[in-house]
Amino acid sequence: MTGQEAKKIILAVDDMPLNLTAIRTILHNDFDIRLAKSAGMALVMLNAIKVDLILADIEMPEMSGFELVERLRNNSEHPEQKDIPVIFVTSHEMPDIVEQALSSGAGYVVKPVIPRVLLEKVNSVFEAAEKNSTSG
Repeated sequence: MTGQEAKKIILAVDDMPLNLTAIRTILHNDFDIRLAKSAGMALVMLNAIKVDLILADIEMPEMSGFELVERLRNNSEHPEQKDIPVIFVTSHEMPDIVEQALSSGAGYVVKPVIPRVLLEKVNSVFEAAEKNSTSG
């Protein structure tokens, strides 16, 4: 990445500050990391800034990560939010939860996060988006 290139913006959403700190620590050198302590806070932030990727926990009070993604995909007021890629960062490994995550069109990383795995998953999302934008 050259000094002239703007860093991609990633919004990390998790109700546990320790998890947000871990994600920021892993990704801050390569990306502009924004943090939200709830899905509701994330929705407010998304109306103010354009993000390139969302990393969201599934289990959060008030609104789950699944509900956050559903709101984004069905947001008629902000149609640009429908296509924001999402990776769930969660401790859930039960097959039905994994299947629900994948069928929502999101990626999936298991906690505790292994830095290399998270970086590879994030980079693969951006590489796929780059490929799609150049092939169209």
